[in-house]
Amino acid sequence: MERVMGLDIGDKTIGIAISDPLLITAQGLETIARKNLREDMDRIDDIIEDYNITKMIVGLPKNMNNTIGPQGEKVLNFVDKLRDRFDIMVVLEDERLTTKAAERMLIEGDVSRRGRRRVIDKVAATYILQTYLDRIGR
Repeated sequence: MERVMGLDIGDKTIGIAISDPLLITAQGLETIARKNLREDMDRIDDIIEDYNITKMIVGLPKNMNNTIGPQGEKVLNFVDKLRDRFDIMVVLEDERLTTKAAERMLIEGDVSRRGRRRVIDKVAATYILQTYLDRIGR
């Protein structure tokens, strides 16, 4: 069965989430510690193969006035590289406030600051993917 992957792309890490086979819920999978483009792409390729990923949903950080800032430009550059390497549809999803929402949820869950740092990107990727899944409403 096919699945969809959500990515929260940062300078140091990439948060990864995947959907269930029915495309209803998103689950955090892992956080990739960024090393170099080749290794980052190879790990993404492994996940695509392992989970039969047919689409990638990438969080696009926008400013509150809907413009694209420097971090958004970096994400768009990475998306170009994803599209060059993989024959999979890549969809951009507005990720404004997802990291804040993820952090708030972890704080409410009494996760330590150190624990939050380890999982925040994976949780943000889950929010990005769940937003997309809710919007398409299967």
